Amino acid sequence: MRTIDLAPAHAAKSTKDWFTKKQLEVLAWPANSPDLNVIENLWAIVKRKIRDRKPTTLDQLKQNIATAWETVSAETCDKLVKSMPRRLQAVKQAKGAATKY
Repeated sequence: MRTIDLAPAHAAKSTKDWFTKKQLEVLAWPANSPDLNVIENLWAIVKRKIRDRKPTTLDQLKQNIATAWETVSAETCDKLVKSMPRRLQAVKQAKGAATKY
């Protein structure tokens, strides 16, 4: 049986019925947990890359963000994805509490 998080989009009755029909177990932890959401780690990387820039316009800010995203390597993304088993184990051991991730 596969597992799915409890994001609001996954909590609608019709969605729960679909999960039941497909025999998917819904996990009882918040979907927005940074421990389980690698995009949060990617955003942190981007923020570090643009932290010292001081844009004065919205267009400059957008350009800084776009430039920073372009410098995030495929290897970085791959490492984050491959860290998921460790992240899941850490959350399980912490009984849903925060972890080092």
